[in-house]
Amino acid sequence: MESLFKRHDAYLSRVPMKYIRDFMKHVNWDSRLLVIRGPKGVGKSTLMQQYIKQHFSAGDRHVLYCSADTNYFSTHTLLDLAENFVMMGGKWLFIDEVHKYPGWSREIKEIYDLYHELHIVLSGSSLIQINDGQADLSRRLMPYDMPGLSLREFIHLDTGLDIKPISLDQLLDKPSEVCMDILSMKCHPLEHLERYRQFGYYPFYFEEKKEYYDKLENTVNYIIDVELTKYRSLDVGYTRQVKALLHVISQMTPYEVDISKLSKASGISRQSTLKYLTNLEEANLIRRVFTNLMTVTDLQKPDKIYLDNPNLLYTLSMEKPEIGTVRETFFANQLASAGHKVEYAGYKKGDFRIDGDIVIEVGGQDKGFSQISDQQKAFVAADDIESAYLSKIPLWAFGFLY
Repeated sequence: MESLFKRHDAYLSRVPMKYIRDFMKHVNWDSRLLVIRGPKGVGKSTLMQQYIKQHFSAGDRHVLYCSADTNYFSTHTLLDLAENFVMMGGKWLFIDEVHKYPGWSREIKEIYDLYHELHIVLSGSSLIQINDGQADLSRRLMPYDMPGLSLREFIHLDTGLDIKPISLDQLLDKPSEVCMDILSMKCHPLEHLERYRQFGYYPFYFEEKKEYYDKLENTVNYIIDVELTKYRSLDVGYTRQVKALLHVISQMTPYEVDISKLSKASGISRQSTLKYLTNLEEANLIRRVFTNLMTVTDLQKPDKIYLDNPNLLYTLSMEKPEIGTVRETFFANQLASAGHKVEYAGYKKGDFRIDGDIVIEVGGQDKGFSQISDQQKAFVAADDIESAYLSKIPLWAFGFLY
């Protein structure tokens, strides 16, 4: 145990406290058992360490942070850890990368049932399964899905400007006032938007700016080579084809979803292509958009396909991404990351339907309302404009929702 506490102290001594994401406030840390899920690189480990540093004094042995992929667990079990920790008076156990521990759910369930005074905070891959056949934790475990940085958060980290998030209702009800409030804080979002779309989603940009694309590509390869093969039973022999599938998606326009074309270009059968698209979305590498999420079946063809965020577009595309695709990818990512339901509005009815009844067309500064003129609650999200006018809202404003 002493070796774990030494590592715990070392981790906490290095964790940055200058900026703590608002996501911290959305987690019910009083839950006896919770897991923070998300793709590699969004800041799950940092968030856990920041919470400990905020709420426990240095040297407090009632709390322990450790990672499940350390050598300690080659000779010890999670049950051993919990038993020894509780015997020493431990109350809060933080286990990072828990998905890397074989059979973690079974042991966590047993720990939860044995030690009623112990709070357990886990972090894991987006692909982590709460009910994996070994132990159903769905009634015990509270999951939280952590996205990457919003445009608002990127601007804060880049400039120090502290602008509070806005709600979608606020933005749609009073777009001009909301935009003017943000601009009055000497913030010019258009100055930052393009840089954000290229390299602002993953927080590690601020640690390794020059190697950002290399690190992001390595992250994508890790997710496919390791996580999809281990947690979604992807045959190792098909990892190259899945990467090829991802590259094809990075170069296609969202309204050209042709599964046969995707299948042929990547060398994967049609049915396998649909399955891998599901897996890639679960891994937060792509986003499938359907006309009606309530009726989606397992192997249904999506109406649109995007990469999860524009940074992936700039990383994976062989050529400069088409600006229309960049805009729609940004919009869908920011709305979904803020917790909104994103669907396809339908042919000639607009690009997106949000939360069931809001239609939004995404385009450049000259984008008009003709395509959505017959829709009751419809707006245009326009790029390259600074202020809102009537129902035309700057695209950048949707990056301030979280």
